[in-house]
Parts: sequence; structure tokens; C-alpha cells
Amino acid sequence: MEYETILVLVLFGSFLGLLVLGAPITVALGVSALATFLFLEENPIKFVQIAFTAVGSFPLMALPAFILAGALMEAAGISKRLVTLAESFAGPVTGGISAATVIACLFFGAISGSGPATTAAVGMLMIPAMTARGYDKGFASAITASSGGLGVVIPPSIPMVIFGISALGFNAPPAAVQKFGEFQSVSIPKLFIAGVLPGLLLALSLLIMNYILCKKKGYKGTTEGWSARTIMCNLYTGFWSIMAPLVILGGIYTGFFTPTESAIVAIFYTLAVGFFIHKELKWKNVFHSLETTTWLTGRVLLILFTATVFGRLLVENEIPAIIAEAMLSTTDNIYLIWAMLIAFLLFVGMFMETLATILILTPVLLPIAYNLGIDPLHFGIVMVCCCEIGFQTPPLGENLFIASGISNSSIEEISVRAIPFAVVAVIAVFIIAYVPQISLWLPRAMGY
Repeated sequence: MEYETILVLVLFGSFLGLLVLGAPITVALGVSALATFLFLEENPIKFVQIAFTAVGSFPLMALPAFILAGALMEAAGISKRLVTLAESFAGPVTGGISAATVIACLFFGAISGSGPATTAAVGMLMIPAMTARGYDKGFASAITASSGGLGVVIPPSIPMVIFGISALGFNAPPAAVQKFGEFQSVSIPKLFIAGVLPGLLLALSLLIMNYILCKKKGYKGTTEGWSARTIMCNLYTGFWSIMAPLVILGGIYTGFFTPTESAIVAIFYTLAVGFFIHKELKWKNVFHSLETTTWLTGRVLLILFTATVFGRLLVENEIPAIIAEAMLSTTDNIYLIWAMLIAFLLFVGMFMETLATILILTPVLLPIAYNLGIDPLHFGIVMVCCCEIGFQTPPLGENLFIASGISNSSIEEISVRAIPFAVVAVIAVFIIAYVPQISLWLPRAMGY
């Protein structure tokens, strides 16, 4: 048996074995990486050095800041105003209030950067509202869980921050550069810009499926019709809520501050709006938001700590190159390879947490993208979009659990109702993958 084969068996065998036994993913990653270090007869201190270097990254400071900003915005009444505004725009359209849920998730996703946070913030308001208007609880939960995933595609996005960090240090091989020209570097601002049109396409796919299902089920919009007065009033009351994503993203793209700094700006903006303008933010809400942020950040950093070592072992032992060579030897048809990559990412997303998926698989799959001449920016967006679907697919789907807790519906019922939304989202991902300009046109048009 070849040396590389034994190495893969030790690394992945121990990792999968621990997952089957029910070990947390952090433990599985850490123990399998440590076992591989011992197999390679390397000093385990190197394990700690690599891990601490990973969590000491400056861009990673944006992670807890965006989580805190999202939690504070819910407490400050910003999410409530965005939902009200979205509903007034939906008006009498068939399935108007569920369409408003999709639009509200778009708005809130442009602030929180988190799928579960978006689902929780919007779901607390919209699921009871839909149920009160005669919507089935399972359907109301399903559309909310499916739309909540938009929070990781619409910028700013926590998974995009993680992908940007994971992609650092990967350079296109000389042959790829010669054949396809210079590749764009992967930077977090570019990823944010590149995610706008794919995010809108995913939202449009959900809105279309929502309309079809609501027409079939007879779910009508508001009886009052559209009211210019109501829309203007909601625009007025929601002005500072709408300004939140404009301030955050505008500051990044105009160069006033970096993505990391923008997260801090978002926190102070929310505190100012919550305390002095809306006057709904209380100190107990601030402390609760800090507690939530600490818990979520700690979980993510532990995964990052061990997943970075796991990924480094893959790269140093050229395992990604072996996988890439095996995949490329199967076919050289770019569309078939995209189909295999997307199917693989969707399957993994059903069982693995999003950030862990990105951290573990980026070192494996990014070299394949380079060898195929795929722009890493485009690849990153497709990867994040696939992970977005993972939020609404069992058994792991975090958004399903959040929506289930809010509506008191079973996971099984919500999962079945969410299938049509998952199908149209997958179709949208294939379109994004096969038409690179959807991801790349806006960054290039803006001169990035």
C-alpha cells in the first residue's frame, strides 16, 4: 500500500470514525490531525503553532463583530422595521406575506451575514404573522428556513470571510496562468461584491416557487392592496434600518474602512440607532447579545483552530493534487466537473456545519478550480451558495431547527415542505456555476 494511501486512511479514517461515534466535529478534526502528526513522526507542537496562526488572523476579527451586530440589530428593532417594510412592498400579490419573508431575509442578510441569525430574526416576526393569515405552519416555517440561508450569500457574509481567509496562500499554477491569464486574487471585499447578483438570483428563484405554491394553496396577499401612504410611512420609520447595510457596504466599497473595520462600525451604528433613535435597545439586551456572540464565536473559532491544521496536512502532503488529478482524469468536460463539485458540496452540506465545510474543503477543491481555469472568486461564490442550501436540508440544517422551535412544527414536516425551495435553489446554483459572469461582472464593472 502506498504511503499517501496510508496517510489518507489515518487522516480521514480517524475523522470519519470519530464522527460516526458521535464526537463533536472539533474533536474529530483535532484528534485525526494529531494522529496524523504522530504517524508522520512530527512534533505535535507544530499542531498548536499552525492553529494559533490561523485564529490570529486580522480579517477573522470581523467574525465576532458581525455576529454581535446581527444580534444587536434584532434587539434594537431594526429587523422588525425591515420586515414591516418588506410586507408593505409585497401588498396584494399572491403569497404576499411569504414573499415579504424572502425580501425581509434579503434585507436582514445584508446586515447580519449569518443564515441562522437571519432565520431567527425574521422568523420570530413572520412565522406567527403567516400563521395568523391562514398559512400552514409547516409551509410558513419552510419558506422562512429556506430564505434565511440568503444571509450567507448577500454581503456581508461570515462564510465569505472564512473562505477568503482559507484561500489565502493558494496561487494558480503557472500552466493555468499561461492558459487562462492572470487570476483575480481572492479578497473579502471582492467576494462581497461578487455575492450580490447570485444572492438576488437565489432570492428570485425562491419568490417564483413561493408564488407557484401559494397560488396552488390559495394563499392570497393583503386585501387592502398597495398603499403609497403605507409604503412611505414604512420607509420613513425604517429609514435608519435601511441605512444600516448602505453604511456597512458603502464604507467598504468606497475605501473608508476594511470589511473587518466595517463590522465594528455596524456595532456602533446599531448601538446609536437602538439607544438614541428607536430607543428600544436596553442594557439587558446588550448583555444577552454579548452572551450569544461569545457562544457562537467560541464554537466557530474552535472549529477553525482544528480545521486549519487538518487542511494544512492535506496541502503539505499533496492530497488535494491527487484528488484533483483523479477528478480531472474522469472527464475534462467543465460542466460535468461543475456538476460533480456541486453534488459533492450539497451532499457534504447535509451533514457538516457550513464553516467547517469551507475550512476543510477549500484546500481540497480550490486546486481543482485552478487547474480547470475557474476564477477562484467564482468558485468561492458557488461554494458559499451550496453551503446556503445546506442550512435548509436535513439532517443538520440549522435553519430547520430554528424555524421548528419558533413554529412548534416537526422537523420532518418542515423538511418535506422545504424540498421545492431546495430544488429551485439548486437550479439557481447550477446557473451561477455555468454562467460565471453572474458572479464576476459586478466586481469587474466596479474596477476590482
